[in-house]
Amino acid sequence: MAAVPSSKLLHKCVVSPTGKHSASVIFLHGSGDTGRGVRAWVKEVSVPDLAFPHIRVVYPTAPARPYTPMRGALSNVWFDRYKISHDCLEHLESIDAMANSLGAVIQEEIRAGVPKHRMIIGGFSMGGAMALHLACRYHPDVAGVFALSSFLNKDSVVYQAVEERARAGSPLPELFQAHGTGDELVFHKWGEETTALLKKAGMTTTFHSFPGLQHQLSRPEIELLRSWILTKLLPDSLDASGQ
Repeated sequence: MAAVPSSKLLHKCVVSPTGKHSASVIFLHGSGDTGRGVRAWVKEVSVPDLAFPHIRVVYPTAPARPYTPMRGALSNVWFDRYKISHDCLEHLESIDAMANSLGAVIQEEIRAGVPKHRMIIGGFSMGGAMALHLACRYHPDVAGVFALSSFLNKDSVVYQAVEERARAGSPLPELFQAHGTGDELVFHKWGEETTALLKKAGMTTTFHSFPGLQHQLSRPEIELLRSWILTKLLPDSLDASGQ
């Protein structure tokens, strides 16, 4: 298996806050895309833009790696998959390697003065799945996680990790999930099942269905996400210390 490049090689597109930086959102793109690409897509569909006075939005780019669903061709993906299906094993070796790389992005925000309880991690499609692994297994002290047009494999280790933390009374991030009913790549029912299993395991979840929406972002979806970020998890009224 080809080695995954180190975290130092992860390129990032950053939208800086217009005021004091007191919170951060890390937004992970889907397979075959880039941070700059999903940033342009978000800006195209959302009015107002997903930009904030106090929140830095970071769009990292996954390194190119052989991707099994593309017969081993190189693609910018967060991890490998045996196939695009919820009914197969997870490729944990590549998931865990990338979680370590993305941990360096989180540490950069911490060094900038933002504690993890003032961070949200999320993404589109594969980016949402990667965000769930990152937030639920590696950094469960972040404020929240979002997954757009995303799913977890039905036997994902994420479910067990969430259940163990819930049983121990440990805090878990809140989940925002959204999915189009017309999605023919990542089926809506996979997203619904992901939310249901995470809720059963002990997470606080919200799931939004968008009738007819295919495997894409939409303005109403980004508006809901923006409202969730601002009103529920990262309001400007809190400073970086959470006071």
